Amino acid sequence: MKNKEKTKSLKNYIYMLKFISKHTPFMVFGYLFFDVLSNLPWTLSNVVLLRYIIDVATEGKDYYRVAVALGLFVAFVIITNLCTTLFYEVSLPKQKEKLYFAIYKTIYEKAAKMDYEAYDNPEYYNDLVLAMNSMNERAYAVLSNTQDILTNIIGVVTIGAVILTIDPICLVFVAVCVSIMVPIGRLIAKVNVERTEAMTPLDRKNLYFSRVFYLQDYAKELRLSGAGKMIETRYNKNISDRLKTIAPYLTKQWKLYFCQECLPMTLLIYLGITLLMGYKAIVTKEVGLGDFAATFNGASSISNSVFAITSQFAISMRENGLYVEKFRRFMNAKEKMISGKKTTIYENPVTIKFDNVSFKYPGTDKYVLKNVNFEISPYKKIALVGYNGAGKTTLTNLLLRLYDVTEGAITINGVNIKEWDINAYHRNFAAVFQDFSLFGATLGENVSMDDSHEKEKVEEALNAADFHRELPDGTDSILLREFDDDGVSLSGGEAQKIAIARAFYKDCPFAVLDEPSANLDPVAEYALNQSMAKAADRKTVIFISHRLSTTVMADEIYMLENGEIIEHGSHDELMALDGKYAYMFRLQAEKYV
Repeated sequence: MKNKEKTKSLKNYIYMLKFISKHTPFMVFGYLFFDVLSNLPWTLSNVVLLRYIIDVATEGKDYYRVAVALGLFVAFVIITNLCTTLFYEVSLPKQKEKLYFAIYKTIYEKAAKMDYEAYDNPEYYNDLVLAMNSMNERAYAVLSNTQDILTNIIGVVTIGAVILTIDPICLVFVAVCVSIMVPIGRLIAKVNVERTEAMTPLDRKNLYFSRVFYLQDYAKELRLSGAGKMIETRYNKNISDRLKTIAPYLTKQWKLYFCQECLPMTLLIYLGITLLMGYKAIVTKEVGLGDFAATFNGASSISNSVFAITSQFAISMRENGLYVEKFRRFMNAKEKMISGKKTTIYENPVTIKFDNVSFKYPGTDKYVLKNVNFEISPYKKIALVGYNGAGKTTLTNLLLRLYDVTEGAITINGVNIKEWDINAYHRNFAAVFQDFSLFGATLGENVSMDDSHEKEKVEEALNAADFHRELPDGTDSILLREFDDDGVSLSGGEAQKIAIARAFYKDCPFAVLDEPSANLDPVAEYALNQSMAKAADRKTVIFISHRLSTTVMADEIYMLENGEIIEHGSHDELMALDGKYAYMFRLQAEKYV
């Protein structure tokens, strides 16, 4: 890795450790402390205890000292195991849950604050998905890797100190071994990174194949057509490509691992230290057999620790660092939409005005709306019609201030909507979107969009939306089955009526309905229109519809084409005009003759 990349990875690790420490400080302390505590006895037993036992045995007397040493060692191990087991099996699972909660809460709060247009940015959306899917695992991996490196460093320092007291020359062998292993470890990490980058496009294809074969969205097509065979052929080719791509990296890696782990260890530790200490123990009698065994085991342990630090940890550090980097980028994303200070929430409708409004989506040069001018008087029912891509939904998104206009202004009661606090502004509107969602909650909660609701008011809203299905527990019936196996499943039309009921439940002066009858048959659509006309008499209603039978009830109709208003008037006026609206209406009417 380049120095810049290593520095960035280190900063990302520090960032995540600070995050974990902030939300679960005991987890950081306990994880690092208890791991060192649990590994230290076994590390020292291979050096200090072994040396002591061999020395006592060589002396041929005072064997009770061995029993005492072993007794103390066993007692220490039992105590440390008791402490570590309590931490890992009782405390750590709770700490993990707290950490995961903190991560997701942080992500949710950040996502809720971001502008709606951020979802049009692939980089932001990818970072959000990555954060949601992997940050809990990566946060724990950062802590685990830090634990491993700390444990290995403490082991190296401790054992090194013991070897230094026995024979400093042995540390020279260890130092030479380490000096060889470190650069090779860096090469291993570099090859692993290159391998990961080369495999990423193929991994992305694998994820696509997984979605195709397990998501219900594709199930019908796969069973009723030959698509399954077609996808399987591409899947087989991707596997073949994966094998060809990964092969050269695997060859490089095994050679490097062999050079790093086997050669230095064999020549310098197993052979060099064995000959040196064996000569001193057997020929010159400068050291005892215990010193020989302790030095040999200690040098091997240090080399293994260095191997773990330079290759395995370096690889994990970069990989986890990349995920943390994306999490940081997501958390540092800035909102572009500036919230004003006005907090007015109107009890009754007031005038809405579009003044020379033009709009183009961020990152594009094409105008979706061009010089749109019109005024909506209080209590009016306004219909926006036109072919797909005409700009209807974009127009309502601007009114709801999900986006800000590129040029011009939208005013309510003469005040630019940018002057409102965004949250306060949204409380003036009820909206039903074409891609509405129901939630795993009660019917009443799905209508009120709150965990508390007025039962009678919910029933009135459902009646206004022409929803009359009798459910087992009335408005307390659970919808969907995510949280309740007995949750109620609804048809598309029933679900849409519940979404429409939200607009009638909310006490606000304006309602925006995007394709309110898309999932309804003509009879249900007619009944809904009658109910809507009656229930919405206290609101200004703006709705979009491709079914022009719905627009007959509108006070004013605006026909859009290529981002511009080309016709405007009541249904009768536009039919008399005999323009594009009349043509579209007659074309649809023929289907029901």
